[in-house]
Amino acid sequence: MSDQRVYNFAAGPSVLPLSVLERAGSEITNYRGSGMSVMEMSHRSKVFIDIFQQTQDKLRRLMNIPENYRILFLQTGASGQFSAIPLNLIGTTGRASYAVTGNFSHLAYQEAQKYGRITLACDTGDRNHCYIPRQSGLALDPEASYFYYCANNTIYGTEWDYVPDTGGVPLVCDMSSDILSMPVDVSKFGIIYAGAQKNMAPAGLTVVIIREDLPGHELPDTPLMMNYKTMVDKDSMYNTPPCWCIYMLGLTLDWVEEHGGPEGMEKLKWQRANLLYETLERSPLFQLHADKDSRSGMNVTFRTGSEELDAKFVQEAAGAGFVNLKGHRKTGGMRASIYNAMPVEGVEKLCDFIRAFEKNNSEGR
Repeated sequence: MSDQRVYNFAAGPSVLPLSVLERAGSEITNYRGSGMSVMEMSHRSKVFIDIFQQTQDKLRRLMNIPENYRILFLQTGASGQFSAIPLNLIGTTGRASYAVTGNFSHLAYQEAQKYGRITLACDTGDRNHCYIPRQSGLALDPEASYFYYCANNTIYGTEWDYVPDTGGVPLVCDMSSDILSMPVDVSKFGIIYAGAQKNMAPAGLTVVIIREDLPGHELPDTPLMMNYKTMVDKDSMYNTPPCWCIYMLGLTLDWVEEHGGPEGMEKLKWQRANLLYETLERSPLFQLHADKDSRSGMNVTFRTGSEELDAKFVQEAAGAGFVNLKGHRKTGGMRASIYNAMPVEGVEKLCDFIRAFEKNNSEGR
């Protein structure tokens, strides 16, 4: 780690691999002899079409995406999919089922209610979203056009450790904060989508992986730019796509492949997470928010029980080079987001800081 760089534990936009940033920097004014930056070139040019196609191909290979799925590179952020999904899918039966296990699935659930009859498969708000329900705790609607859930909850620090069995109802999953952190059987899903700014690329790109039988059933007044069929037919290029972000995704996918693909990322994921959880579990000063069997490998949420001491921790951590550890306003406390690009060394040093802070602040508690 460069002496000038901090350890960035932000929930998103988040840390990117240093080698990816350096490679992008080396190409920023003249991409591979083209005489221009990727940020300047036409999205219709052969040079960019090659970048686009290579990036799609890399993602398909790394995630083992079957041939009957299309990969879309879209805009409007992951939150745009809160509307796009019901607009495109709910027309089949007029119904959909949502698992609300955190803030973003709650927002998606609220948005979907504009477009049809939405049932709750579960709502973990009864315990401040500190757990993930088991399969037996899901109230499934067999008439639903789709079942929706968010795989990892960045604000509360919980993560699904299984894929729900929906009995044939198409499964839609927001994987914004844990995509590429583990192998995924894409064939179990109708749609997987992810905002890029946590594990994939800078903010501005949303990746949608969609089974090819699902586009084409949109509601009549679906906006043009939210129509999956339009985007499939135009291969994400109805208008100018987020070119720089697509290029950066390609570089990040190279990095993921060099480090063992999703399988390699999963090993690093739990190496980082277990280090941090074990340090916090041993501490009499800190408490973890999420139940042990529901803990996220991407976002670790914890607190001291004192707002004043939490603020002191965040301030002193920043002074020591560990930034963006303040918890979300809904939960308070602290949150360490340890996405794919966070080096294990960063978590080891954070653990050292936690132990030192505990030693210096435990008197009288």
